[in-house]
Amino acid sequence: MADTEFDIIVYGATGYTGRLVAEHFVREYGGKDGGPKWAMAGRSIDKLEAVRDEIGAPESTPLVVADADDPASLEAMCNRTKVVLTTVGPYQLYGDALVAACVKTGTDYADLCGEPVWMRQKIDEHMEAAKASGARICFSSGFDSIPFDLGVLMAQKVAKERFGKPAPRIKGRVRGMAGGASGGTVASLTETMKAVARNPKLISILKSSFGLTPGFEGPDQPSGLVPRYEEKLGKWAAPFVMAPINTKNVHRTNFLLGHPYGEDFRYDEMVLTSPGDAGKAAASALADMMKNPFGAKPPKPGEGPTPEERENGFYDVLFIAEMPDGETLNYAVKGKYDPGYGSTSRMLGETGMALLDCKAEGGVGTPGSFLGEALVERLREHAALTFAVED
Repeated sequence: MADTEFDIIVYGATGYTGRLVAEHFVREYGGKDGGPKWAMAGRSIDKLEAVRDEIGAPESTPLVVADADDPASLEAMCNRTKVVLTTVGPYQLYGDALVAACVKTGTDYADLCGEPVWMRQKIDEHMEAAKASGARICFSSGFDSIPFDLGVLMAQKVAKERFGKPAPRIKGRVRGMAGGASGGTVASLTETMKAVARNPKLISILKSSFGLTPGFEGPDQPSGLVPRYEEKLGKWAAPFVMAPINTKNVHRTNFLLGHPYGEDFRYDEMVLTSPGDAGKAAASALADMMKNPFGAKPPKPGEGPTPEERENGFYDVLFIAEMPDGETLNYAVKGKYDPGYGSTSRMLGETGMALLDCKAEGGVGTPGSFLGEALVERLREHAALTFAVED
């Protein structure tokens, strides 16, 4: 990677989530020897200055003006840095030019995208060019889908150590979670639905767990859309709103790494409720909520959880690896802070840090395929995540 003025630029630093990413760099690396050379970027210098001062960043923190509607400004920004972290979504509205600029300039890129139709379009459009330029385009570098992508990767590592081979089946089960959605998440889902309405052929990408693995279609996958009773856990399980994007990313990581989980790998995600009739009723209610997951009054863009909600949030995800002979192992990923924003901002920041040391070839990939265990270690040290076997 060529010498550049900056290591990392946080693009969208004046937005709700971008500001949190900038705060992470101030909190975790501000004033420390050996910290990254980083800058804040956005459309308005006045807003950038205001956010810089509000978050307590040094007055010397560089500010870069760039606009999604001005491709030349995006390319100029990319030429100044090794890595761009972008929170400017919905990405299908505002991400095209930035991805193209990163691919052209060989600049690494990470975002928080949970928009599988757009992601597949960018894979088809840029995979070969990114390989040629060396740009690593890393989608879904937040709660969707790092804890799940890396949770499966680590569970499979333990399965190989313990059983001598990967598990052909893993269940992802969310045991607990507290936090809220932002307006950006709502807007992304809305734009995806509009795109599908304009082009119904895109529905196949949304429906398939292999929508992000062009040229490969694995076995039928377990359905996580119908409530079910988990005998071994003694609890009911309900559909999980993030499963449609997470499962695709898990399978893409397996695909890009040459199928270390096997070509017959099966994976699903659900949310655990509780035992008995109460748990069954809760699971049914969650299934009904999937029709309108954000309620009657969803947050608007720029809105999200309060500082207290972010601080008090958490998540706890169990991965159950099942072997053909009936043996199992449990692996857990837990995170402090609100998953969608308090934790996501830290995950995106550390994805950027890990990309600085990454030796993987260019392309359009995932945190798991590009960074793997190196990112796990950074998240343990700098983002309050835990990854551990549960015996």
